[in-house]
Amino acid sequence: MLINTFRHIPGIGPATEEKLWNDGIRTWEDAMLWPGSISKKAHTIQEGVKTSIGHLKNKNAKYFEDLLPPNQHFRLFPEFRDTCVFLDIETTGLSTQSTITTIALYDGSSTRYYVQGKNLDTFLDDIQKYQVLVTYNGKSFDLPFIQEYFNCQLPHAHIDLRYILKSLGLAGGLKKCEKAMGIDRQELDGVDGYFAVLLWEKYQKTNNTRALNTLLAYNIEDVINLETLMVKAYNLKIKETCFSNSHGIPVPVKAMNPVKPDKQIIQELKSTYYQW
Repeated sequence: MLINTFRHIPGIGPATEEKLWNDGIRTWEDAMLWPGSISKKAHTIQEGVKTSIGHLKNKNAKYFEDLLPPNQHFRLFPEFRDTCVFLDIETTGLSTQSTITTIALYDGSSTRYYVQGKNLDTFLDDIQKYQVLVTYNGKSFDLPFIQEYFNCQLPHAHIDLRYILKSLGLAGGLKKCEKAMGIDRQELDGVDGYFAVLLWEKYQKTNNTRALNTLLAYNIEDVINLETLMVKAYNLKIKETCFSNSHGIPVPVKAMNPVKPDKQIIQELKSTYYQW
């Protein structure tokens, strides 16, 4: 989709881009075939396309992320899918004194997870293998937490699905968006962020590995589902364009979660802390 994109070029908004498409200028190659003297705007677009071709060739996703509105970052996905990783963190709460408990990564084929007190410090090395982070609400939550915890700046491009899904009329949190998109969490249905805090507290107090595994299963389920959400959201956004018949992406088979939750612990915590 990037080679059909002109909105990142200064002075080109959605209406101009749509007019270009309607006039048959649907790719960067089409734009470069204009006579150079046709207009000042054509010259601007051609210069922007030349720069864009260089950044795409160099796999510089950050260039396009910085120039496109957040609800248009879905356009990065196909060209950078092989360098994307889906990311989600769990924490001890939302206050400034809270800390990260677990982090999960999924890159479309392999899953990695990190636990405070075990291997959390290896996260920074592993994340450098990727160029694009895909999250839900990561701009406001996950990335600031990570950067504060590790005292670092993540240089990656970032696709935050919250903005893309909101532009499609879907809001209210990750789990609500998943349900709207037909994603089933099965045994983890009803487990939420507060539940994740309780699971960590139980693990810390009792060293119960079943509680930790249930927390990890929940964290990993988030990142596995982010891939499905990303593809489904991308396809819905493409339907809003003239490329609806050519640019769709097959929805991947949902990956198996390598860590299994403990049904008994889930039921115990639901009975103790939740009204059902």
